[in-house]
Amino acid sequence: MDEIEGGFREIPHTADWALEIWAPNLASLFTQAALGMYWLMQTVLQEEPRQEQVIELEAADVESLLVAFLSELLYLGEIEGLAFDRFDIAISTEKMRAVIQGAPAAEQKKEIKAVTYHNLAVQRSGAGYRVTVVFDV
Repeated sequence: MDEIEGGFREIPHTADWALEIWAPNLASLFTQAALGMYWLMQTVLQEEPRQEQVIELEAADVESLLVAFLSELLYLGEIEGLAFDRFDIAISTEKMRAVIQGAPAAEQKKEIKAVTYHNLAVQRSGAGYRVTVVFDV
């Protein structure tokens, strides 16, 4: 994906997994982070039944919101067996509301234990936003 649309790519990390993520705005950055996380885990969704959930979070800053959001997605996967591929996110620096759509996971080849704060800093760039997220495996 190009800079305008946003995207992610895996970057080398000694013990864990790391993604470099970029997007034109914060909502897209969170979406790309979620899609990248599922990509790392090699998650495949079932076709049906589709489900929709709402996530509302508050945190001290945008980095904490990102960790909380991705952690909530991991929790929903672990407890309810769900994964998501559509995200409608409204975000400010301290609050977010996400309407997410997905389905039960048909397959997940790898596991992420947690989203970390390791060197986590959302940075504004000329084309939007960038962040590197490290996942504990």
